[in-house]
Amino acid sequence: MKISTKGRYGLRAMLDLAKHTKNGETVSVQSISERQNISESYLEQLVSLLKKAGLIESVRGANGGYKLSRDESEISVGDILRACEGDIEVVSCSGKDTEESCDQSGKCAAKVVWETINNAIESAVDGLMLSSLTDDSLGIDEQIDTGKCIN
Repeated sequence: MKISTKGRYGLRAMLDLAKHTKNGETVSVQSISERQNISESYLEQLVSLLKKAGLIESVRGANGGYKLSRDESEISVGDILRACEGDIEVVSCSGKDTEESCDQSGKCAAKVVWETINNAIESAVDGLMLSSLTDDSLGIDEQIDTGKCIN
């Protein structure tokens, strides 16, 4: 499975929102675009997907923009990837919808492999919360600000 630009940039946008909306403030698409070096038009598409999934909300008015719709400890990487990518299964014949996805599902020995891989991926991305990533990224930002980061 390969995560597309939608998933990667969607995660970056969500991390940016989590980092810059700590006190209920909102963030503009333009400011995310500038900080993350993502085109505004592409970011608008991602914001639409994230909003539709209920992960972010928009605020209108002079101080308008976007913010997380719930606490970052309640949003998983899996939530973000599903919002941006859709289904995150490694193959479509994983056994979840056996009747619809594969006419060989009843006699396919490889199905166990796909189920195992899909379950491992889901467990990993659903167990990784946005809050733990923002905590990690704050430490990285501090290292960069103080010149302690080597790269």
